[in-house]
Amino acid sequence: MTDAFCLENKIALVTGGASGIGAATCRELARAGAQVLVADLNLAAAEALASELPHARAVAMDVTDAASIAAAMRAIDRLDILVNNAGIGLVGDITRTSEEDFARVMRVNVTSVFLVTQAAFPLLLASRGSIVNIGSVAGQVGVKQRFAYCASKGAVLAMTRQIAVDYPKEVRINCIAPGTVQTPFVEGYLEKYHAHEKEKVRAELVARQPIGRLGTPEDVASLVRYLCSHEAEFINGAVISIDGGWTAA
Repeated sequence: MTDAFCLENKIALVTGGASGIGAATCRELARAGAQVLVADLNLAAAEALASELPHARAVAMDVTDAASIAAAMRAIDRLDILVNNAGIGLVGDITRTSEEDFARVMRVNVTSVFLVTQAAFPLLLASRGSIVNIGSVAGQVGVKQRFAYCASKGAVLAMTRQIAVDYPKEVRINCIAPGTVQTPFVEGYLEKYHAHEKEKVRAELVARQPIGRLGTPEDVASLVRYLCSHEAEFINGAVISIDGGWTAA
């Protein structure tokens, strides 16, 4: 732990915390001194990660189920940081997106942010806490064959700004918009849709970031840590791209 961007004595809840960006965020917040609650549908994976971290514990949570969220929140008596990270993707333009798939993406990526934030809000108000929503460049620009995903991440961006307007002095809330990040999420996409040409498509994913590489979960986790720290106290209602220059072009 260093003095810069210190989160000592803070309690942080990270949804989808057992893998990818969520896991990297849990590790980084713990490194900054926070006590981390690793919330995930996969409790075994959350427990495995929590066992590696100081002062961490796993929390079983289905972010699409209000009852599951409520049960998890009953076991939390203080909260300083909420990271809404859980999410899914979907490939398809508007003509190839079923109503059921659209509803599922919106439930996991949008309704979950509403449900978890609403449930955690009393604790965050009490601590004058910080919320970080993990959005995407797909909420800022159109991405081919990502109709439902773009719609969902645009909603996350809008919710972030709206809460900042309603509660400008009571909490801080910001949104991080990553480009393509090297995670199990991306590997699953390549395996499902491009198993016969994975390296070709991987190169295409790299090429759309002008910096010349994919992001890493640690890139995003470092920004989460900063946004939750005292040094970032003047940042509120912001959407911060971390995309290797993608949206600058």
